[in-house]
Amino acid sequence: MAQATIESVRPVRIRRRGRVGPGVACALAVLVLFALIGLAPGWFTDTSPIETDPLAALQGPGAEHWFGTDQLGRDVFARVLHGARPSLLLGLGATVFALIGGTLWGLASALGGRVADQVGMRLADIMLSLPELLLALFVVTLLGRGTVDVMIAVAVAAMPGYARLVRAEALVVRRSGYVEAAAGLGLRRGVLIARHVLPNAIGPLLVLGTVGFGTSLIYASGLSFLGLGAQPPSPEWGAMLSEGRGFLETAWWIGVFPGAAVTCAVIAVNVAGRHARARFAGGTAR
Repeated sequence: MAQATIESVRPVRIRRRGRVGPGVACALAVLVLFALIGLAPGWFTDTSPIETDPLAALQGPGAEHWFGTDQLGRDVFARVLHGARPSLLLGLGATVFALIGGTLWGLASALGGRVADQVGMRLADIMLSLPELLLALFVVTLLGRGTVDVMIAVAVAAMPGYARLVRAEALVVRRSGYVEAAAGLGLRRGVLIARHVLPNAIGPLLVLGTVGFGTSLIYASGLSFLGLGAQPPSPEWGAMLSEGRGFLETAWWIGVFPGAAVTCAVIAVNVAGRHARARFAGGTAR
């Protein structure tokens, strides 16, 4: 009886279905393509991304090597395809860690009392006062080089923004009528948070995380460009950009193609994220 009463006072959300425009459809197609490449690059090429051939070094794009070869004779097309997995995992892992950490941080601030709220939000203000890339660079300097360290550093830099959003949503949900009704019916605090506060507070966060994935991908690639992420000879888009910067005048393809891959992935994620945000807000995006 109590459960039925709680469910009856929960707000009813109306989902609006919007038409997907050609731009959004193209972005989703690009994301699906990158996902397939990341999951199984062997479906698209059987060339080794790390096998060297000094006799074929610095060959331009052609029938034999579609994206040309680098200074060691490695096939750039194969390296770009095989570099999709670590590059996308860096951005995705950083986003997931940031969402989880930001959610716990925001809930602790909103539901932990006045002292916890003041400490949590002042710490968030301090971190938000610094550029995210600079903060990530500082964290990865403390942790050391490596893909996991870069992932954690980018996640830590993004957490404060997510934490503030979760806190704001949790405060609104906590004061809503159906949560007060559930509390009045004797529902335990942990169950109340897990069943009512958390699901309604993280809705906007998931939409924002879609856009944040593109930002995390850029920052992770930037740290790899500085030599703090994946180490040679592992193919990774940011590291490949770093390798190709010294050959822009003589072998432009070494850096252009991995840079184009990063650009396409980020644009596709941002377009899809804007569409999701517009639908969540009740608008439309084309």
